[in-house]
Amino acid sequence: MARRGRHGLKLLAWAITVAVIVVYAVFPLAWAIVTSLKTGSALFDAQPWPAQPTLSNYREVLADPAFVRSIVNSALVAAVTVVAGAGLAIGAAWALVRSDLRGRRAVMLAILAVSMFPQVAVLAGMFEVIRGLGLYDHPLGLSLAYLMFTLPFTTWTLAAFMRQLPIELEEAAIVDGAGPLLTLRRVLLPLLRPALVTTCLLAFIAAWNEFLFALTFTVSDLRRTVPVAIALMSGSSEHELPWGLIMAASVIVTVPLVVVVMVFQRRIVAGLTAGAVKG
Repeated sequence: MARRGRHGLKLLAWAITVAVIVVYAVFPLAWAIVTSLKTGSALFDAQPWPAQPTLSNYREVLADPAFVRSIVNSALVAAVTVVAGAGLAIGAAWALVRSDLRGRRAVMLAILAVSMFPQVAVLAGMFEVIRGLGLYDHPLGLSLAYLMFTLPFTTWTLAAFMRQLPIELEEAAIVDGAGPLLTLRRVLLPLLRPALVTTCLLAFIAAWNEFLFALTFTVSDLRRTVPVAIALMSGSSEHELPWGLIMAASVIVTVPLVVVVMVFQRRIVAGLTAGAVKG
């Protein structure tokens, strides 16, 4: 009986902990959705659901050409970052795991060290690089800057996953006459799919949500990304913020990512736990 009582207390404590975490994680998005359905003085009423919900904020946001253009810019920059980062990371991870080059561990540690630098610490240097390449206020300049914090994570994850793959598969492909590129394309890439889905999705989310580089390296409305466009939204007066429009815009750019993460959550977990168990 005492054992059952302790087991019940553990289950209750676990349920309460999970409930607190879920509420803590979901409440900001839920409150943004509720606020986006309000207008006027109703924005300042602390109600769990608006008395008269309306989609006027969404219609007004989507009717703004600058906001729609910022979505396209964010999608373009994030897609280029993901494709370029995945291509570079696959080659780097393969070389670091399978080659006999000296200093591989030092290179891996250097890659990890780069990811530890805060963005503001490298902002001035990255600005000079982008300006020197003539990519200031250009989507490719943002993609180049975003590779700095997405490429290390992608390389580390793919390298950890690749260590689990038996080298005999590659040796068999070489014996059958396959070259390095064919072995990589036909043998390794299909096996790397869970890790690739994880890294590409997380890199896309990081590039989609990035604010500091996007604010620094873009200056025109034609080149701004979604986070900057939302931050620069203003009301009819100097000190007024259109909270309804801001929340509607935030929901528009957040909910699709949440849905994608929920759909691919199993692949994400499989990719993130790659290399955790040796066997």
